[in-house]
Amino acid sequence: MTYATDRLHEEIAYVAYHFHWDLDAILDLEHHDRRLYADRIASFVTRAGAEG
Repeated sequence: MTYATDRLHEEIAYVAYHFHWDLDAILDLEHHDRRLYADRIASFVTRAGAEG
């Protein structure tokens, strides 16, 4: 199974925006690790919004 290009670009942009990592560093991550970072960022953003 291949990973959807749109989803990959979304993850890259999300991690780059929040962690300020460059493209090569993000692409070097294994898929599972990149998803983990994206999920963790989402939880930080959600928590920060709730604490407002």
